[in-house]
Amino acid sequence: MKIVQCNPLKILTLFVLFSFVLNAQQKTGNIVEYFGKEKVNSIEEGELLHVFKTGLSLKVQNFRFNSASFPKDPVFSKFLMDPFYTPNNGDVFNIDFSGQIMPWNAIKVDSTNTFSDRNLRSSYVYLNYNSNSERIVLFEASGHSLVLINGLPHEGDHYDFGYNLIPLKLKQGNNTFVLKVGRFPRIRARLIDPQKTVQFTTRDMTLPDILIEEDHDYLGAIRVVNATETWKKGYRVKTEVNGLTHQHEVTDIPPMSVLKIPFKIAAITDSTKIGSQDLKVDLHDGEGALTDSKTIPVEVKSKHSHHKRTLLSRIDGSVQYYSVAPSSNTNLDDGAMVLSVHGASVEAVNQANAYEKKDWVNIIAPTNRRPFGFAWEDWGRLDAMEVLNEAKQIYNPNPQNIYLTGHSMGGHGTWYLGATYPDHFAAIAPCAGYPDLLLYRDGFINRVMNMSEDQYKRFGITPKAIERLKQGSVKTPVETMIERAGTPSRTLKLIRNYLHHGVYILHGEKDNVVPTALARDMRERLGKFHPDFTYYEYPGGEHWYGNHSMDWGPLFRFLRERKIPNAKDINKLEFSTGSPGVSATSHFISIHQQERAFDVSTFKFSGEQGFRIETDNVALIEVDFGKLETDVDTVLIDDTAIKLPKKEKTYFKKVGNTWQISKAPSLQEKGPHRNGGFKDAFRNQVVFVYATKGTPSENEWYYNRARFDAETFWYRANGHIEIVKDTDFSLEKYTDRNVVLYGNADNNAAWNLLLKDCPIQVKDYGVNFNGKTLFGNQWGMYFIVPRADSDIASVGVVTATGSKGMKAAYMNHYLVNGTTFPDVVLFDDSVLTQGMSAVKCAGFFGNDWSVDQGDFEWK
Repeated sequence: MKIVQCNPLKILTLFVLFSFVLNAQQKTGNIVEYFGKEKVNSIEEGELLHVFKTGLSLKVQNFRFNSASFPKDPVFSKFLMDPFYTPNNGDVFNIDFSGQIMPWNAIKVDSTNTFSDRNLRSSYVYLNYNSNSERIVLFEASGHSLVLINGLPHEGDHYDFGYNLIPLKLKQGNNTFVLKVGRFPRIRARLIDPQKTVQFTTRDMTLPDILIEEDHDYLGAIRVVNATETWKKGYRVKTEVNGLTHQHEVTDIPPMSVLKIPFKIAAITDSTKIGSQDLKVDLHDGEGALTDSKTIPVEVKSKHSHHKRTLLSRIDGSVQYYSVAPSSNTNLDDGAMVLSVHGASVEAVNQANAYEKKDWVNIIAPTNRRPFGFAWEDWGRLDAMEVLNEAKQIYNPNPQNIYLTGHSMGGHGTWYLGATYPDHFAAIAPCAGYPDLLLYRDGFINRVMNMSEDQYKRFGITPKAIERLKQGSVKTPVETMIERAGTPSRTLKLIRNYLHHGVYILHGEKDNVVPTALARDMRERLGKFHPDFTYYEYPGGEHWYGNHSMDWGPLFRFLRERKIPNAKDINKLEFSTGSPGVSATSHFISIHQQERAFDVSTFKFSGEQGFRIETDNVALIEVDFGKLETDVDTVLIDDTAIKLPKKEKTYFKKVGNTWQISKAPSLQEKGPHRNGGFKDAFRNQVVFVYATKGTPSENEWYYNRARFDAETFWYRANGHIEIVKDTDFSLEKYTDRNVVLYGNADNNAAWNLLLKDCPIQVKDYGVNFNGKTLFGNQWGMYFIVPRADSDIASVGVVTATGSKGMKAAYMNHYLVNGTTFPDVVLFDDSVLTQGMSAVKCAGFFGNDWSVDQGDFEWK
């Protein structure tokens, strides 16, 4: 059969999909099909009301690569902006770029109640349900990345976890559901009549292993469904195991939402209890009445066997787990520690289980917040470092014997974390890894664009499609500014940080998922400057060739032979960072501020002939002379010689082209503690505060946006986000916590508490950007500023001037890894159909958080 056209983006999608699926099959078995595992009429949360068996599909060919940060989505744009749009079979939605019509086509489920067809790739599915009355139900679906329910967006279940439950109030009459097909060409959907108005669901629990040698409380987490239109306050969780009980207060549960809540579990120190034990979990309302109860198995183990632990995350107050392959030496003291980061779709439990125990080291496997997670970037990076710090406190390893490794996506995580925190590890060992996430993606696009004409014909790629790809690769100043926010993730720009440690590269000779050419490229790059690296191609090895893909003897011998040097023994040191807010320090020198935000900043230190530092793109630097044993009287920074008054932590500030000693910078300025961009708002026990002082429609949309982001952060990050009404927010109650504010100065009562003196003011009539006013209801905006009453917290703002801008703000992926957002982005409603080209302004505040000292691009 002759192929007429082929979408290069589709080729890329299939390529990455193959990577994920192969990894899933090799490490964890085929992806669970939740609907297939349970009986159709056996539903924990209620009774089956309706299974969607017929619908419409619309295939959308994207012949130009969409920016991940601002994807084009004409279909959702249509449903968002035109709530009365109702397609029928055969209706033409639009004409694609090649002049072909885009029709809605009737579809139906197969024998498993699944819409399953390879033609569903890059498609949307339209479903509808006619209700005889208003009623509250649960919408359960899987296989979709996003869904609009009666026009309001909700997070999907694109990894087919089977976790997705959305409480909603059906309208009397027709109700519409528009689903965007996710990674796999299959969709399932049904409606459930909830068993209770407030209840547990045991889908997606986080549980520890109870360790008989440790007498302390443990943490778990379970989800609570609030299928009512009212807040649920004062609820408590009571747990009982082995006759011991605990109680835990529950965060206020928003209306029509599902919240994953932490709870405590008592210790079991009786070795006769090893194995599965019953954990009873009760939910009590504000009056103390029992509303739901579950009995759940929890594992009791010895800490000397493979096990998992839980911790309370400082990012969002959620419970996360990590897994441990403990040392075979039960008396190991002052031993080594290896942080092992997993591949896409791999659970941390399986990552640790792939390692045999070793007598000299404990192996720690964090989760990346989910099996797919964030590719060890963004919140995956934060998770890895939280786990490393927690594990250090428990196992007390020798601080010089900390190592890093990982496979596939975890191989990327090894390259990335090793470049970002180089002084944390004595050696790193990426296995089957790609060094740079964006280059891994873009490199495939480039290979498509550089194919020969014969190859184009063979794959059915039209010249017009390639031309559009090439046009899309030309960046405007605004696009370049947005991309600059991703500099901390560009590992190859930080490549000389690998000089801090030894590097062992392990790759299969015939890996066609993460091409072996990427490993060979890194061998070539390191060979030009690195004195301590080893490269090994496993003969005949594909992407996964058994546990030797990670648990490889020579690799672990390489790690064991290396140590992190003491500061006093370092005579040469190089360090680069894309942002001090991500990574600021190497050993005894820290970069506090940059001259040009989110460009690479570098210092080079030499102590061989005096104390010399060369810098690039550095505005403020700190040296901790207290860590050094040698006396230092004079420091030469670039061309400035500076006499030191005493040996202690000293700050140096660049003034013009010279350096001078400075006092410690104000915490109200940018620095490692808070440096932007916009994504940085989503950490530090973040709380979402939504508007209630607007019109009923505005209030609904802003509440749904906050709930949508909370749903997304739960699904992608196993998160626990507290949502608060603007009228319930106070500075005292939420001291030093990050806030994401939804709304503007006219409709969010918390605006003046948090943003009264902000240089950006947004009202219903328009945006005032440091004195420049843009009028209209079409503007949407994201920005981040310091919280004025805190030295550490930030305020992120999701705001709009009216309904058009508000709806446009839904389609931008700031909670997705690989997306980049500077301190400020301003766009209008055309962003839904035009993507990045609709962004009107992007940039960074100055180090004093001012616009005047900042760097902005306008279109």
